[in-house]
Amino acid sequence: MERAYDPYENAVTVLEQAMDVGNIDRSMFEIIKNPQRAVIVYLPVEMDDGTVRVFEGYRVQHSNIRGPFKGGVRYHQDCDLNETKALATWMTLKCAVVNIPFGGAKGGIRVDPKTLSKQEIRRLTRRYTYAIEPIIGADSDIPAPDVNTNSQTMAWILDTYSMLKGKPCPGVVTGKPVELGGSRGRESATGRGVVISSKLILAQTGETLAGARVVIQGMGNVGGNAARIFHHRGAKVIAISDVSGGIYCSDGLDMDLISEFVAGGENLLKDYNAPGVTHISNQELLLCECDILVPAAMENQINEDIALKIQCRFVIEGANGPTTAAADAILSQRGITLVPDIFANSGGVIVSYFEWVQNIQTLTWERDQVNEMLEGIMTKAFREIMEEVRVSKCSLRMAAYILAIRRLLYAEEIKGIFP
Repeated sequence: MERAYDPYENAVTVLEQAMDVGNIDRSMFEIIKNPQRAVIVYLPVEMDDGTVRVFEGYRVQHSNIRGPFKGGVRYHQDCDLNETKALATWMTLKCAVVNIPFGGAKGGIRVDPKTLSKQEIRRLTRRYTYAIEPIIGADSDIPAPDVNTNSQTMAWILDTYSMLKGKPCPGVVTGKPVELGGSRGRESATGRGVVISSKLILAQTGETLAGARVVIQGMGNVGGNAARIFHHRGAKVIAISDVSGGIYCSDGLDMDLISEFVAGGENLLKDYNAPGVTHISNQELLLCECDILVPAAMENQINEDIALKIQCRFVIEGANGPTTAAADAILSQRGITLVPDIFANSGGVIVSYFEWVQNIQTLTWERDQVNEMLEGIMTKAFREIMEEVRVSKCSLRMAAYILAIRRLLYAEEIKGIFP
């Protein structure tokens, strides 16, 4: 499948813009631009009916200059190598901007998981793990959940990898069940980071989350958890969507009831009905008048056309790469503040770092401690981004990229290039 929009080209475009804005020496740009390794694997899997299908999978390791490769695994029918390269690049930048000792990686399989049984997904996951086993590990490359994968997927990867190594290896993945060494607070961490980002940007104008009107595109792990936490912190979630469409209520949606309705994945929002709730399209959702818009679905959701029409004050990027470079410029011209993905959705990798630390030190931390540490790291990083905004007189995205690039280039410089 050929994309009309190439997320990797978008990532490189923004990197180049940031280097210009930050007056950064380009002599080592090619190192940051290109991944260190990109692997394509072909995965034969026996289906429930006895036939065999071969699936295409990927693992891209972008940079380990600041620590082991780190990044999720997604199962999606549109997954391809360039998308995976973009996601790995963004993960490198994300870890650098919040200053945790990981590099970036990403993995994926081109498959629509809704067309497979649970047993078929398990066999596919184990085959994928077998294929990438030589390049992953607790001190080399640590996968995690992403789109259409979850703690169960990580449990299968952990078990397969541990069997191949002949011993328990809990540190090989993060985002796994707490019972297998996962961290408390990890499942909701990315959504919580979106809420923390919203709180921090609102504080710049003396506002709080209480009463803020929020629209969220996506009811997956990120969007669903963000919506619930927004609701509990007094914000008014007026619209939310999933793959079936969106729902809207001007008085605010009861996210506890909606979360219970969609729990387990059996129900979709198109089937949800309650007093005052109307059904809307995905585009209508993006164009709702609100204070905070959270794109928490897939890449390229806010393009030039949408950017000209949206009616929000703040865009908080819950997904990776939801805004095109051209749309970014339009939002800036319109005075709409955007908090970039490499900061706004960093909560997941930050708590993955906490999980990894707990695994290698055989520790267990309580949820409140994890959440407090998460907010501390994000608050510190936000202050650094805002200082760069002041110094470079640029957008938050440019400031975040400049910070990340400088940290990566400094690490490259002090290491020195291998002869």
